Amino acid sequence: QVQLVESGGGLVQPGESLRLSCSVSGIDFSVFAMRWYRQAPGKQRELVATIATGGTTNYLDSIKGRFTISRDNAKNTVYLQMSALKPEDTAVYYCYAPGNYWGKGTLVTVSS
Repeated sequence: QVQLVESGGGLVQPGESLRLSCSVSGIDFSVFAMRWYRQAPGKQRELVATIATGGTTNYLDSIKGRFTISRDNAKNTVYLQMSALKPEDTAVYYCYAPGNYWGKGTLVTVSS
């Protein structure tokens, strides 16, 4: 059974940082590109970042320079380091693996 479990969300003030983690089981993690999505209240889900098996990364324009996606194949975990957070980053953040596997999400709230 494939499972993706996100963690690390919470309430932070603008300008602060958070690191999200997504622990993956049930698939050969090392051979899959991984993605982070987010869905803000009242908005469609959007792709935030992608990391390929070789480590190549791609980012949503609005988060470039502030967020970093990384992976640890030994731990079957993908991370999203978020810095200089803004109120507009408030959303539920989801981990995704090819094959339409999704985690349940972790809520990030950026507010003063």
